[in-house]
Amino acid sequence: MKLYEFAPTRSIRARWTLQELGVDFDAVTINLAAGEHRQRAFLTLNPAGKVPVLVDGDLVLTESVAIAMHLADKYPDKGLAPRDPRLRSELNQWLLFSATELEQPLWRISRNTSLYAEDQRQPKDVAIARKEFADMAAVAEQHMQDRPFVLGERVSIGDFVLAYTLDWATQFQLLEGFPRLTQYMLAMYARPRAALRIADAFASLTR
Repeated sequence: MKLYEFAPTRSIRARWTLQELGVDFDAVTINLAAGEHRQRAFLTLNPAGKVPVLVDGDLVLTESVAIAMHLADKYPDKGLAPRDPRLRSELNQWLLFSATELEQPLWRISRNTSLYAEDQRQPKDVAIARKEFADMAAVAEQHMQDRPFVLGERVSIGDFVLAYTLDWATQFQLLEGFPRLTQYMLAMYARPRAALRIADAFASLTR
């Protein structure tokens, strides 16, 4: 397998899953700052020009959550996705919750504070997005009160996706007031095979 990645991005979710599985893979850095994601060779893999991309034989996957799901299903003995239909539905629920309810406000904040050109930013939307994130983080805070992992007592890909998303939120100081989510996120990143935190991934680019 080959993972096309750029350190601070949602590539972290895919890399984290691969590292937790302990499987061999080749890593290819696509330097977004240098525009490598817009080069023809990469666009043949992902016409959207985004990372991560996983190439597994003749299968090409381009969404971080889909990559995590594929890898969990490819190695069922590792137990990163439950086989029980009810638990699998709960996993899907939290994967989608992380990628929609929590992630989308973060994207809006990122775009309107740094990614968009200054004349395209909408500062008023930042406050709205912060409020929307806080409302949904309260739901996750309550869910995680009495459990070490998203599905209870066993880690799953839902945890890699959620922990990364929460780490992204820390870039905007959005986890203040959510002690359980903060504790959970730090515990996840303390795992022996955890991926780099976003801040550390950014720092690695300048070394």
